Amino acid sequence: MRVYLDNAATTAMDDRVIEAMLPFMRQHYGNPSSVHSHGREVRSAIEKARKKVAELLNSSPTEIFFTSGGTEADNTALVCGIETHGIKHAITSPIEHHAVLHTLEDCAKKGKVKLSLLDVNNKGEINLDQLRELLQANPNSLVSLMHANNEIGNINDLAAIGGMTKEYGAFFHSDTVQTMGHFVHDLKNLPVDAIVSGGHKFHGPKGSGFLYVRKDKKIHPFIHGGAQERNMRGGTENVIGIVGIAKALELAYEDMAGHRAHIEGLKKHFIESLQYHLPEVGFNGLSADFEKSLYTVLNVSLPPSEENRGMLLFNLDLHGISASGGSACSSGATVGSHVLRAINHDPERESVRFSFSRFTTKEEIDYTVEKLKELYGVTV
Repeated sequence: MRVYLDNAATTAMDDRVIEAMLPFMRQHYGNPSSVHSHGREVRSAIEKARKKVAELLNSSPTEIFFTSGGTEADNTALVCGIETHGIKHAITSPIEHHAVLHTLEDCAKKGKVKLSLLDVNNKGEINLDQLRELLQANPNSLVSLMHANNEIGNINDLAAIGGMTKEYGAFFHSDTVQTMGHFVHDLKNLPVDAIVSGGHKFHGPKGSGFLYVRKDKKIHPFIHGGAQERNMRGGTENVIGIVGIAKALELAYEDMAGHRAHIEGLKKHFIESLQYHLPEVGFNGLSADFEKSLYTVLNVSLPPSEENRGMLLFNLDLHGISASGGSACSSGATVGSHVLRAINHDPERESVRFSFSRFTTKEEIDYTVEKLKELYGVTV
């Protein structure tokens, strides 16, 4: 049996998304910047997709810019937000995705900003009192805090953080890659200045994404070269990706509550099964808290085991189970998870991030539990 439980890294494309994209691979291949009919029909599809995304997020089409994914969107918001608005101080946390952390560290290294990192406790919760103190001491800051952590699932209260940043005139960016398509984002009523998306996290195509920038917080372009995306991103548009991400988001919103109920049921069953068969099991961050974490992510901390030390992911893979030790963007790195280090995770315990989608089944969860029992010598 082959089991895929790494949906926080990427998801399987929905067949309906593929069907929506196919005509733009076969018949509608014009360059959207061309003025002839082949170009105009493709331009129309892009603007229809932009309008659909904006409608779902309760924003304006003029605030949506298509990108190659979440990483480019994060880089654009941060680098260009700092440059456009003359920001000299940035605030983030040590458990952000590297698309944010490395970008802000690079800006600090180049002397563009002073960078402050918020404290996090052993559950990965950020210190909001410290955030307020930093905002008071540093007017016109940039704040970048993700909606939900991609490794331990912790959810941040964007409304509360956004209200605080607005109070002190800060530019508030949030990496929403893990929550887009899984939670409702009402951008007219949510006090954020920029959020991002990667289509492959909610059953859309890889290489597709978008950046939302509030119209009264406009920023300069990050990629120069052409007038595409209303002069905000040079380069011929990835039409099939744009059509695909809009369709994927539409499908996600069509039955978001149903998808959530299905996934939460699987996650609850997984937690209870693990606790019953492996009493020493633990859960990193807030990933086992249904009120405070992503319903799609469970970060499991397993008891010390000589047989599985440094080999657990490999051993699971041998049984056909795909999971992750952390962010897929850090695969191949030997330093381990920066998120787990930040929350003082016990290095003697192996940790695995299991992440689910609407295509995950109970049979896959049960199979995974059985194989973990075998790996840890549990016979009952």
